[in-house]
Amino acid sequence: MTTMTKAAEACEVHAFNEAAVQQAQKYIESHLPNGATRDMADMFAAFGDSTRLKLLCALVQGELCVCDLSILLGVSPSAVSHQLRGLRALRLVKSRRDGKMVLYSLDDDHVLTLLHVGLSHIRESRSALPDR
Repeated sequence: MTTMTKAAEACEVHAFNEAAVQQAQKYIESHLPNGATRDMADMFAAFGDSTRLKLLCALVQGELCVCDLSILLGVSPSAVSHQLRGLRALRLVKSRRDGKMVLYSLDDDHVLTLLHVGLSHIRESRSALPDR
């Protein structure tokens, strides 16, 4: 058993649980093969930017064009287009042409699930905080 220091939250004893380490290694190798780590990091980084996160949340309600998103977020259409390009590259949003309009929506239900789970986690975390 290892003990943790409060200040550094690091093990004081340089021993390890070899079985647990091997189990974790097998999990990593089977679930994050060949570049999946980088791909997941890139995907989650998209959720780390407030503008991109607002774009994704706006698209939960349905399809919107760049102009609608620009007005909604209070940023220029070119800034919205730039962010949407990145989100499309990560397959978080998709687009379709309707006449002269290009409409954007969430790529699939996985993106919606990620948003809902993230919001649920934040709400849960905030409710666990002591009153200030």
